[in-house]
Amino acid sequence: MKQSLSLRTGLALTMTPALQQAIRLLQLSSLDLQLEIRQALESNVMLEADGEDAEIQTTEEAMAESDSSAAVAEAGSAAETAIEIGGENVIPEEMPVDADWGDIYDSAGSAGSGSGEDDDGLHDFMQANLHGSQSLRDHLSWQASIAPFDEVDAEIALHIIDAINDDGYLEDWTGVRDRLVGGQNIPAERVEKILRAVQDFDPSGVAARDLPECLRLQLQQFPPKTPGLAAAFKVLEAPMAMLARHDETALMKATGLALETLREGLALVQSLQPHPGRPYQAHESDYIAPDVFVGKKNGRWRVSLNPEHTPKLRINQLYQGMVKRADTSRDQLTMKQHLQEARYFINSLEARNETLLKVAQCIVEEQRAFLDYGEEAMRPLVLRDVAEQLGIHESTVSRATANKYMLTPRGLYELKYFFSSHVQTTEGGTCSATAIQAMIKRLIAAEDPAKPLSDSTLAEMLLKEGIQVARRTVAKYREALRIPPSHERKPIG
Repeated sequence: MKQSLSLRTGLALTMTPALQQAIRLLQLSSLDLQLEIRQALESNVMLEADGEDAEIQTTEEAMAESDSSAAVAEAGSAAETAIEIGGENVIPEEMPVDADWGDIYDSAGSAGSGSGEDDDGLHDFMQANLHGSQSLRDHLSWQASIAPFDEVDAEIALHIIDAINDDGYLEDWTGVRDRLVGGQNIPAERVEKILRAVQDFDPSGVAARDLPECLRLQLQQFPPKTPGLAAAFKVLEAPMAMLARHDETALMKATGLALETLREGLALVQSLQPHPGRPYQAHESDYIAPDVFVGKKNGRWRVSLNPEHTPKLRINQLYQGMVKRADTSRDQLTMKQHLQEARYFINSLEARNETLLKVAQCIVEEQRAFLDYGEEAMRPLVLRDVAEQLGIHESTVSRATANKYMLTPRGLYELKYFFSSHVQTTEGGTCSATAIQAMIKRLIAAEDPAKPLSDSTLAEMLLKEGIQVARRTVAKYREALRIPPSHERKPIG
């Protein structure tokens, strides 16, 4: 084959680094964006937050600072003790910049001011929103360390504790027992004995191999004369499916108990903890800050970005003035690179905010009926609708709505909540899936508790309102709302 050179023209789409950065920033959540901005400020000398004073000092300022070092030292010594005049602490006029408030203002002297109760309330709030200080494994290991175990029994107990999951259940008990019996030549009876000892640990019900055993272990902790205790043990001998369905008729046949006695046992069982390890799991509260605010002013819905999530950045003028175009030294090349990256970052951040605001405005414009009247007025909306109105790609809309939240007078919603598929109505129109779910929720809330509405009945009632949906579609929407079927909604008895 003969080789030759030729010229050929063509079009190709190439993603520049600036475009890649803009796409990446657009899909970041507010927390990830704050982290990205913080890292950019720390790594790029050309970037600074708007309103931030320059930290570089001139030679004269440095000399002035050295001349005033003695005065700062005197202020530091004065800050070590608070001056009391008339029984009140007075803050010195001059303090070192790193002075601690605890050195200046003695909180012990303000015990009668009422701030102690506020501090206690704040402490309780912070403790309620922090992770648990001790895990379930640590709690069980501590109990094993003070139990009357010899060295071998303590080792068996730790093996069992390691196999307990976060909910407090013992996983793969057969495998654990076989490893102890076969690998370490420990009698099976001894392993079972240690398991029963671990099951007596706190919390009650821990190290159970299934739900019935977990509940039985908790019942064993009750005093023998507890009302309904014997009935509760008999209830646990019945199939768990009957207990889950609250099927009193089937439970009466399975246990042979009278109705009143059965209900007494059921009440005791329902007071138990099916997940004994849950109190030891992490329970730090997560708070969502909105990216977009929506409010009504002068009869029109207004959309604005959260200023806390959109900090203004600028180029550091001092460093920018040091850049010399003709200079090709290493330091100058580094500063030029930082300057270019800073401009790219600021432009990408502005493009992100502009795109997010446009998408939010388009959503609000389309869903004004929802904001005015509620979920049943939600209109069907897909990514393509917003993309066509704004003249952007669907993937851009998807990135702009990912992990973003909007605060409205009706509550806090994820932007993706406003998108839903549509269902044809009997009059030839369309209705969103969110509106249908709201209708189903309304119908079920108004049903007769003694005669819950079946999915077929709900489909017929929706048809009367002009919504034509199949029974299986109603069941899908009902399950999405976490509403049990009609036979489970029927009250016990």
